[in-house]
Amino acid sequence: MDAMICAKGLTKSYGTKFALNNFSFTLGAGRIMGLIGPNGAGKTTALRCLMGMASYQGNLAVLGRNPQHERMAMLKDIAYIADTAILPNWMTVAQLVEYTSGVHPKFDLAKANCFLKQTEIKRHSKISELSKGMVTQLHLALTISIDAKLLVLDEPTIGLDILYRKQFYEQLLNDYFDESKTILITTHQVEEVEHLLTDLVFIKNGNALMNIEMEALESQFLELRVSDSNLEHVRKFKPIHERKNLGSHNLIFEGVAASELVDFGHISTPSVADLFVAKMS
Repeated sequence: MDAMICAKGLTKSYGTKFALNNFSFTLGAGRIMGLIGPNGAGKTTALRCLMGMASYQGNLAVLGRNPQHERMAMLKDIAYIADTAILPNWMTVAQLVEYTSGVHPKFDLAKANCFLKQTEIKRHSKISELSKGMVTQLHLALTISIDAKLLVLDEPTIGLDILYRKQFYEQLLNDYFDESKTILITTHQVEEVEHLLTDLVFIKNGNALMNIEMEALESQFLELRVSDSNLEHVRKFKPIHERKNLGSHNLIFEGVAASELVDFGHISTPSVADLFVAKMS
């Protein structure tokens, strides 16, 4: 599998504070990776390094190019939505679409217009008149209409209500993603992207706490729902997290065989959200 992003020992500091600290991961072609972490974990800093917007130490290749020295060539094959969708408020929707078509050689005007017809966005409306959700939809329409190999999304649905967030990810899968595309999403809203992902990275204080393919979760992690009578016994297997839940206890284990615990309660694969809480704490 070709690596679209390869980061090794990525380090970025501001004075004595490390925003990234020996951070490493690889993202293959045709994959969707979630870079998951709390606010201030280093997610946006990592993306700024990937996009060639910040200096760094370590080795980094994006689409086989060095972001610091080959940024313009690299960006021809990347589409990007930042955590704050900033579009020119004085333009109308139609003007912005036509402008983008004129300046970007890989922009598909017909695709953008087709996407916008599925929304309530009016072409004659000024961008300043659009709601935050509509601005995000417009930004998505422009972005997915670019024939890019890599799509980078930095907290793309922050501040949106649940309806717009759901629509955003549905449209992303239906109108953009295929086996030739690669997506990197940063977010702290874990439950909203779990069903999309093929790869998962947890980041905290600039460090990668976990880097795993989604297919491997079931073999490496398990969750056990256990009664009070068996609780002390299963604690001997050193769970990485524990919570009480309506008269029972839910414990998450890493690297423990299901056969060791099957007699003590109900076993399942933990959700990414629960695993995130376990790893962060």
